[in-house]
Amino acid sequence: MGARKKSAIMLVLCLSLLVTAGCRTESGERTNQLKTKSNITSNQSAKPVVLILIDSLMDKSLQKAIKEGRVPAMQYLLKNGQYFQKVVSSFPTMSVTIDSSLLTGTYADQHQVPGLVWYSGKEKRMIYYGNGAKEAFKIDQLQVLMDAIYQINQVQLNKKTKTIHEELAEKGKDSASVNAIVFRGKTEHILNVPQWIAFSTRLPEHINVTGPKWLSYAALAQQDPKNDGNARPWKKFGMNDEFSAQELAFLVKQNKLPNVTIAYFPENDNTLHRKGPTELEGIEKADQALQDVLNAYGSWEQALKKAVWIVMGDSAQSYIYDDRERSIVDLRPLLNRYRIAKINQSIGTDDQIVISANERMAYVYAIDSKIKLSDIVKLLKNEDKLDIIAIKDEKNIHVTTGKSDKMFSYCPGGKYVDEYGQSWSLSGDPELADITITSNRIKYGKYPDVLARLYGAMHSHEGRYVVVTVHPGHEVIGESSPTHVGGGAHGSLHELDSLVPLIVSGTNTRPKTLRIIDIKDWILKLAE
Repeated sequence: MGARKKSAIMLVLCLSLLVTAGCRTESGERTNQLKTKSNITSNQSAKPVVLILIDSLMDKSLQKAIKEGRVPAMQYLLKNGQYFQKVVSSFPTMSVTIDSSLLTGTYADQHQVPGLVWYSGKEKRMIYYGNGAKEAFKIDQLQVLMDAIYQINQVQLNKKTKTIHEELAEKGKDSASVNAIVFRGKTEHILNVPQWIAFSTRLPEHINVTGPKWLSYAALAQQDPKNDGNARPWKKFGMNDEFSAQELAFLVKQNKLPNVTIAYFPENDNTLHRKGPTELEGIEKADQALQDVLNAYGSWEQALKKAVWIVMGDSAQSYIYDDRERSIVDLRPLLNRYRIAKINQSIGTDDQIVISANERMAYVYAIDSKIKLSDIVKLLKNEDKLDIIAIKDEKNIHVTTGKSDKMFSYCPGGKYVDEYGQSWSLSGDPELADITITSNRIKYGKYPDVLARLYGAMHSHEGRYVVVTVHPGHEVIGESSPTHVGGGAHGSLHELDSLVPLIVSGTNTRPKTLRIIDIKDWILKLAE
């Protein structure tokens, strides 16, 4: 393989760092039931809002880093603002789904981005937004790149579900996106693939997309003409915290900071995948980049005076056992009575099962109409490391777990009400999802907002499939799935993957409820 071909694949891999990582209801009813509204009436100061999303930022690690004096910028913002330890992420807890939830204010049943890896029945192919080197070398890199940049924004993200950039534009307000993989807006942009890569591969030299007024996307789009140094191949083509920080600082210094800016700092995630969730190196590096942004104002006091600052994580990570045999759950032996589709081949007429593993969760598709989902569930229940096994019918979602004969079923609408004001009908044993009920009030345990989040995944796309997640310490694999033995991973519904911290400075307001789907409405109010 030539050097240029390797560089093209490297570009795909670097882009993947952004994305690594009984009741039928009508969509309108579902929207009204789950969508909450902030109680903020207006933000009279109308300061620019800057949201910095630090991949896999977690409360315990942040608190430790603050105690050790390693994150002065975040410590400053926290000291001069509000701090919330437990914001509920989306599900699957993978970056593409979470970013889609952040930008649209909805779970996956409405924005329709099911995960980092999934199967499209319409296109009869597996969709990868980038999921590690082994898979990247087996599948079509052009398709991965186009899915991760173009298809997710212009095709797969539900057009009926507006992003924050689109809603701001409709209100005559400007916004910016820096290194976020989900960025759809109303302004046309051209992403430029480096010529030396485009000429030596099948990659197009120019990709037309829509985004906010200001769009930065690593080596493909930048605002600061002097930011090339941070977009070199050895710097992951701009998929790094320094690139994001310099783009933000440039907007500040040029007086171009719009009403809302969403910036993504990606590097902490990769560090934790390798070294485990207690590692502080990635948080420290993110803070250094944040310092560069605050310094662009001349002083941190001025930064706080002139903008609203929101710093948060997207998902957490849980520790993966350092014993491979103990930690890895390979679904293929459990389902070996069926023909499982290969990732480097087109889906064939003889294929019966597709496995789409997303670290600590997976979709298992029955693409052969003769296979009953209940039969797949029976086979999967032989694995005691599976903590959630879920299927749906026309009426309910049914939940069980490995090595258990118990079942729990639910659907939206009913007499049971959870802490977010969502109502549900429940039957069976809710303890399977660590739910307790007192006087018709639902209390969630180790799976926060599990009913709505699982509902979102179960209705995120067409097809007949089973959703599975694994207990902490484990991760799911299919063919060539990346593994993180002795490191960290996410993807599941468990609180260890799902709860992230939120720092708010420059406003005394907060989202109505502490879920990532509530952030959009809150920011829109702040920008009024």
